[in-house]
Formats: sequence, structure tokens, C-alpha cells
Amino acid sequence: MRVLVATAVPVERDAVARAFPGPFEEVRLPGATLRRAAGHDLLAVGVGPALAAASTATALTVAALEGSPYGLVVSAGIGGGFAPQAPVGSLVVAEEITAADLGAETAEGFVPVTGLGFGVVTHRPPESLVREVVSATGARPGTVLTVSTVTGTASRAAALRAAHPRALAEAMEGFGVAEAAAAHGVPVLELRAVSNPVGPRDRAAWRIPDALAALTAGFGKLAPVLESWNPYDDQ
Repeated sequence: MRVLVATAVPVERDAVARAFPGPFEEVRLPGATLRRAAGHDLLAVGVGPALAAASTATALTVAALEGSPYGLVVSAGIGGGFAPQAPVGSLVVAEEITAADLGAETAEGFVPVTGLGFGVVTHRPPESLVREVVSATGARPGTVLTVSTVTGTASRAAALRAAHPRALAEAMEGFGVAEAAAAHGVPVLELRAVSNPVGPRDRAAWRIPDALAALTAGFGKLAPVLESWNPYDDQ
């Protein structure tokens, strides 16, 4: 099974790459360069859900046109964790990938786009795969929120937790990656290493190198799971 791993930026892609034996083959795509090794294609898709969706869709389309479509897309990288359930340095795997700010503000509060009669706001990775990831990596299962604006205040963090009680982490690309995967009928997974608490932006509290190291270690344990996972287990 071919696997596409979509990260936001090259430093996250390189952290994932360190979990796989080289060398890597570089493959040019429209607007991006993909790194290929050991059955895994690694692509820095850009920051934010829109660019992530566009770049992921491009890679999926190219693979399909070549006659070797992907069997799984993994959104991966670092992100903020909701304390105390997801402390800095921990891994989180999404049971739900939810767009937290896609909708409308009303006098009664925020209404998700589904409440307006459009689209979806949540994608659910395969349950059997999530269970295997938890068992292999020790990742904490829960909801990973996708936001277009990173949380920077305690009040915003509290509002997100009130609206999404099972939220463990937030990032900016997962829902976009999941939308592209869904359009191609490909299952999706999201794995995040926590680099900072969700809330007030205290750069002194960020532990980006530690989170990148946790991402590398997590993928080292994840690779055998992806190689043996049978997508028909969830049908």
C-alpha cells in the first residue's frame, strides 16, 4: 500500500523522513517536490487548510493518473496540545479531524457550516488503524482540531474545549488534507506531536525540537503498522 504523508513545512517532513531508511528519490509535482522512500511519499503541503488541501489533491491526482493510487494519506506534524490531557512532547492521533472555525458567528454564538446546511466539519479515520497506532506508538486518541487562526488566548482555548470536549490538539492542515483524501476516496489519518500548550502564546514554553524528535520516534513505530494495516478491517 502506497502511503502519502503530508506535513505543513519541510522541517516536519524531514523529521518524518528520519524514521525511514534512505536514500530518498525526489519527484517533481506541480508546485512541490515529493520525497519517496520505502513505500512512503513525503510532501510538505504548506501551511493552512486551503493550501494543504490543494497540494494533497495534486499528489493524489498525479498518483491516480500514473495508475498507482495511494491507499492512505497521513496528515502529520507538530501542533498545540490541550493541557493536561496532551502535554508537550506527547503524541496525539485523531479519532476525529474537525474544522473548528468553519462556519458563521451569530448572535447566539458560533454555528458550524453543517448547521448552515453545507458540507462537513469532521472526518473520521479508520477505527482499526487508530487502535493500532495507539497500541504501537502510545499516542493519545481524541479529536484534533483544524483552525485557520492559531489559538493565542486562554479564553479562546476554553471556548474550543467547551465546543469540542474531546479535543486534544489543534493544528492548521488536517481537515484540508482529509477533504482532499475524501474527494479521492482514500482513508486518512492524523498524527501530531505536541510542541506547545494551546492558549496564550508563550514562545519560551515551546519545545519544537522535542516535538520533532517525538514525531520521528512515532513514525519509527508507526511504519510497521502502516505496512500491515488492512483497510478492509473497517468495512
